[in-house]
Amino acid sequence: MKLSRPVSMFLLAFGVWSWAIWITFIKNLWADGSGLAFDEAGDPTGYFWVHLLLAVTSLILGTVVGVIGLRGVRALRREE
Repeated sequence: MKLSRPVSMFLLAFGVWSWAIWITFIKNLWADGSGLAFDEAGDPTGYFWVHLLLAVTSLILGTVVGVIGLRGVRALRREE
């Protein structure tokens, strides 16, 4: 399958965006002081684990999508 340049660039940009957004989210989750992510004893709550799983899954999917975009861009450059 051959990807067009706009599609390849979109996928690559989506992968980079995903990393920027979710790394920031993980940092904010870790530093949460509202009591949602950690209980009074400092132990992680269910909220923390669910959102950490969401972030890790999104990072993995963003990486896969970004790699597909990168491979598409590289393939187009080889053809030129």
